[in-house]
Parts: sequence; C-alpha cells; structure tokens
Amino acid sequence: MVHLMIPLCMSQQLADLFFQPLALCRTKSMRYICVMASGSSDKRLHAVFAGRVQGVGFRYTTCRLAQEFSVRGFIRNALNGTVELVAEGTEQELMDFLRSIRESWPGRNIVHEQLTWKQATGEYDGFGVSY
Repeated sequence: MVHLMIPLCMSQQLADLFFQPLALCRTKSMRYICVMASGSSDKRLHAVFAGRVQGVGFRYTTCRLAQEFSVRGFIRNALNGTVELVAEGTEQELMDFLRSIRESWPGRNIVHEQLTWKQATGEYDGFGVSY
C-alpha cells in the first residue's frame, strides 16, 4: 500500500484522476489529502492469534463471521497452539472483519495477535477452514 501526501490546494484534480482519497489530513501549515495509489484495491491480511483460541469454536465463528463480509481466504489451527488467518478483500472490509472477530465470544480469548498486510493475490474464491 502506498500512501502519499499531496497538497490539497495545488493538486486536487491530479489526485482525483489517479488516486482514491482516504481522508483529509491537516498539518500546521497546509491541508493535505491522504491518498492511496489505486492499483489493486484488495489487500491480504495475515493474522496469527494467540491465547485460548483452539478448541473454543474460534475457527467456526470466524467462518460464520466471514459470510457477513466480502472476504476470501482461510483459517486454520497451527501446531504451536495459535490460529492462523489469511483473508483478502478491501482494506475496510478486512478491518471490519477483524473487529468483528475481536468482538466475538471466542475473540475475547485472544491475548496477542500478529498482523501482516500485503497486496492480495486473488487465489481464493471463498472463505473456509484449512487443515
């Protein structure tokens, strides 16, 4: 993901032509528009959840929650007792999906999570449990 800061007063038309606006930012001296380069808007979230996340319905709940979002990927148990999630979709959908996992009943057992963001590869058609 590429974030750029473009002076709003100087290049609004340029930003509109080539980028998707994310938010307006303000510094002491000038207003900027924060933009993200618009190539592929889909992202890949790789998350590893630690805590009491195996044997409590964490994967089942995550699969059920995934149906409410436009995400594709998988979730699986790891041998070290963590749960690994790989999901692709828009950044906003992935953030909302992650928030719903955290707020779910088994999500309360998460004591640590490691998140990695990358560009989506488009290799998944749906969302399910991987073994």
